[in-house]
Amino acid sequence: MHSDQPVPSLPENDNRPWYKTLTRYHWFVLTVAALGWLFDTMDQQLFTLARGRAMEALVTTKEDEPIVARAKENKFAGIATSIFLIGWATGGLLFGIMGDRFGRAKTMLLTILLYSLFTGLSALSQGFWDFAFYRFMAGLGVGGEFAVGVSLVAEVMPDKARPHALGLLQALSAVGNVTAALVSISLANVEGSWKYMFLVGTLPALLCVFIFRHLKEPERWQDMKKAAQESGGKQKLGSLKELFGDARWRKRAIVGLLLSSSGIIGLWAIGFFSYDLTRSVFRKPFEAEARAAGEADMDLEFVNQILNNPDRPDCRKALRTIFAVDLLNLEADSRDVQILHKAAQALDNQGKKIDRGNILREVGKQLKKPDDPERDAKLKAFLDMPAQSSDTIPAHMERIKERTAAINGRLNFWAGITSVMLNLGAALGIYAFTRITHFTGRRPAFAISFILAMLSTAWVFWCLNSVTDVFWMVPIMGFCQLALFGGYAIYFPELFPTRLRSTGISFCYNVARYLAATGPLALGLLTSVVFADRDEPLRYAGLAMCSVFLIGLFTLPFAPETKGQPLPE
Repeated sequence: MHSDQPVPSLPENDNRPWYKTLTRYHWFVLTVAALGWLFDTMDQQLFTLARGRAMEALVTTKEDEPIVARAKENKFAGIATSIFLIGWATGGLLFGIMGDRFGRAKTMLLTILLYSLFTGLSALSQGFWDFAFYRFMAGLGVGGEFAVGVSLVAEVMPDKARPHALGLLQALSAVGNVTAALVSISLANVEGSWKYMFLVGTLPALLCVFIFRHLKEPERWQDMKKAAQESGGKQKLGSLKELFGDARWRKRAIVGLLLSSSGIIGLWAIGFFSYDLTRSVFRKPFEAEARAAGEADMDLEFVNQILNNPDRPDCRKALRTIFAVDLLNLEADSRDVQILHKAAQALDNQGKKIDRGNILREVGKQLKKPDDPERDAKLKAFLDMPAQSSDTIPAHMERIKERTAAINGRLNFWAGITSVMLNLGAALGIYAFTRITHFTGRRPAFAISFILAMLSTAWVFWCLNSVTDVFWMVPIMGFCQLALFGGYAIYFPELFPTRLRSTGISFCYNVARYLAATGPLALGLLTSVVFADRDEPLRYAGLAMCSVFLIGLFTLPFAPETKGQPLPE
């Protein structure tokens, strides 16, 4: 198929099912746009799944206590996500305007090349800030693809088939998300897996380069460009000034912005953090299994060996290299083993003698509670245990390393399963929106979706407790949350004329991302500061954020109904 082949026209009042009205070229355009968006969403999902692992490698140190390490990971994960969303929004606006001025196909090709290149570079990150820069640049490409892709499909398809084709385009994005989840699951137990995940993200997007050789610009856009040239500059392509200079388009842009802000914040600041929620929730039972197998007692024996042989080189090496986060407590609510080890580390760093008196004083200093007879009595009992030989120190260190890797691998596996379940529900939700809006119209379908998204998200964050919950609760949340995005793909192209369509869609979708960039940051602060003293801070933070769905619900009375109407010109 060649790029100069005309797009076949279809007779009006065609009563066939929508999919039978499509020609080979229609299907080709839909396939190309779907691949571009599928790879785009795969990149997004790879980031959300690799984010926690990347933060653990890039921002935490061996000296961080478990609580401190978790707080740092949550905080910087929120910052990284916000930076990615800012890049996403900036690229969306920039490439949305370019799509109207220079063409849909050319602009889409550029966006895919951009996000595939910087996704690969993310794997080379040495610290947080170069990682954040790569994610910002990848976000530029990720953000630009959607507006030009849906504009392309909307302008090529017959009016009857348009909402169905756009709904299918959005539903297929779940394939990209599931692919990313499967990549994450397959690499769950691989050390440094986050790097390999980003490298995988570069490969499939490059395939689109060959496909775009055969893609032509929509006839609607070509006619519009010709008319703009003949108007002597009176009609401007991709102009934000013209978008806001006309009251009709200005109102629609603001309505679209508020609708998309609600859903994007809900997904990126709450929904996609469900992967981190499963890691937090499941860590406890996995560690409990290790305690039941005697791992905590062996950890205590290991610390006892270090404390009773502080001058031996192997004990000194173990003291300085073992992470406090790797040591198990004797009980779920006890930090005794970690307290002893951390106090000994501090004494070693200060050049002080590691003995009973110094350890007890250091514990009180670190806990900011010097006088605690019950605590000191328990710690003295540990310190009075018979001295153990240090000959098993290397074996203990290897055991702790293997156990930590095994638990983290299981957590990564279940985060991947959570992603699969979320996106299976998403595909069904997007399809359901396409069917419901065909009968109810756009506004009622959005109203139902916003209410269900709020309720299902709050329910999951508050009630998810076991691995079995992942298989039924998470798909329901994905169904309800992602149904909104099927609505955006159908509704936004119907709001704007051809000369402003890509610009208008990108404004609605991408200025919303600027607002959404505050969402993950807010969630991170709620988790690491406001609710940090709670047993599961992410539950409370997610629950507090669910009110964001009310923004979209309260905007609907001002939204125009576009069901059954042709694209505006």
